Amino acid sequence: MNINPKNGVGELLFGMKQQHVVAVYGKPDKQFADEDKNIIYLYNKYKMRLTFYEDEEFRLGYIVISDPQSTLYDKKVIGCKPKEIQNELPQKDFKTWEVADEDGIENHFNEDNWLLLIAEYDEIIKVEVGAIFDKNDEFDWKFSG
Repeated sequence: MNINPKNGVGELLFGMKQQHVVAVYGKPDKQFADEDKNIIYLYNKYKMRLTFYEDEEFRLGYIVISDPQSTLYDKKVIGCKPKEIQNELPQKDFKTWEVADEDGIENHFNEDNWLLLIAEYDEIIKVEVGAIFDKNDEFDWKFSG
């Protein structure tokens, strides 16, 4: 699946509600509420975790993906070095990266696109992408249905 920063992953767009996601990908393999009462969907086949925000009428706002076939700007991302991926991204859109290292896990975060590359042993193992905010500090939902 293609990771599309600011917009979503594959056919998923930020702002979709649960019924829209189920119409596209079917029922999740697992569903639960987190400590903030957000609804989480897990799709084993796609190695993907979706978060629907409780305080935003349960709109899709965050996606975590670790599928080895996932791509970012048409390049496979899982298993690559973070610097390799960062160097291939459009520099005008991905100017700054915050890097944090905790117990050997490196987080490479680009706030402008709400993109997080999580690496272990200098290989990306997971990508997290979230809905972005507009100038009014409100979510910039991409799905209007």
